Amino acid sequence: MTSSPPPFARFEWIIAWRYLRARRAEGGVSVMTWISLIGITLAVFALIATLAVRSGFRSEFVGTILGANAHVTLYSYGEMTEDGRLDRRLEDYTDLAARVGEVPGVMRAAPLIKGQVMANLRQRNAGVEVFGISAADLQAIPGVAQSEDYSGDLARFEQGVAIGSGVARELGVSAGDRIKLISPNGVKTPFGTSPRVNAYEVVYIFTAGRYDIDRTRLYMPFAEAQAFFNREGVADEIEVMVADPEAVDRVVVPLMMAAGQGIGAWTWRDASGGFLRALEVEDNVMFIILSILVLIATMNIVSGLIMLVKNKGRDIGILRTIGLSEGSVMRVFFICGAFTGVIGTICGVILGCIFALYIDPIFSFVNYVMGGGVWDPSIRGIYALPAELNLPDVLSAVALSLGLSFVVTIFPARRAARLNPVEALRYE
Repeated sequence: MTSSPPPFARFEWIIAWRYLRARRAEGGVSVMTWISLIGITLAVFALIATLAVRSGFRSEFVGTILGANAHVTLYSYGEMTEDGRLDRRLEDYTDLAARVGEVPGVMRAAPLIKGQVMANLRQRNAGVEVFGISAADLQAIPGVAQSEDYSGDLARFEQGVAIGSGVARELGVSAGDRIKLISPNGVKTPFGTSPRVNAYEVVYIFTAGRYDIDRTRLYMPFAEAQAFFNREGVADEIEVMVADPEAVDRVVVPLMMAAGQGIGAWTWRDASGGFLRALEVEDNVMFIILSILVLIATMNIVSGLIMLVKNKGRDIGILRTIGLSEGSVMRVFFICGAFTGVIGTICGVILGCIFALYIDPIFSFVNYVMGGGVWDPSIRGIYALPAELNLPDVLSAVALSLGLSFVVTIFPARRAARLNPVEALRYE
């Protein structure tokens, strides 16, 4: 008594390989195989490229937020003054910053003065947001102190101001120039409040990586900002940097307890939560749409296998007559379809990884071909199209493509296995 061969025996692979190499008379099968292969390759490539850009865009967006903005902002709820104004200034800002700085997970707590003024140089004007901060605290802001594209000397910060590259471009400023800052809330006189106009040397120009920051941000020494905005002896808020910004919600409660009553907290997630939620919804929708694209590409495998089964009906009858089981015939055609899915997936992964790794020269080429202006940082907030290749994204694309390829292959393979050998050979 002979034993039955094991599943996916060598002869099954040989038969499947011969069927994949269709002869000229069966060129339709070969064409369908190539169409399936190219379709799966492009679908997997599009899926990996989209996932890489999605990951890169989120990392770039979050990185530029955390690189130049507070992870947590502490502010006073305020008290009503006699003239009906809400006074939200922090008088004990030094002690408050010291208490907050001792909270586990907090890297730095710095008092800030904030205000909006008009910057002027010659005939050019630009609205800027002034951040009054100490030189030591400014040195600890990565987006400013570690800027890849800068000019001037940050060590001279106490002698002037630091501005974003977008502000410098708008005003035509270079390091060493003196600009005028004009505040409508200036000196109080018997005739009312007159605007305050002070001139400052631009000692440092930085590029934080976000267009809106570079276009509006100006840093001024803390004591000078207090005098300029009439904030002597007070601060507007406390800027807190934490060790793990992604887990900032865990630090909020300890911060509130250390700060005491009357103090509120505003995290970077609160400030950008709407955008991050919209980005997450867009990610999920894009993944679903591209998954459907992969499914459509794998459906071409079904068409090719149905044509192959029809053309190989006589061969199937002969194979069944000489003793091949239904399982062996099914596995032969499953190998034919799965092989196309595997090769297409591998090619798609290679193309997708190349796109993610070399996105900068690819994007530069596209920008050159289109005549420039493809990417507008004033709309998108960052200066270039980012891409970040993550192993989980690649594995999810591979699992989706191979899973769909294997599933859709089962149905035509079962049809081939159930073909009656008598009917297949009747008219031969």
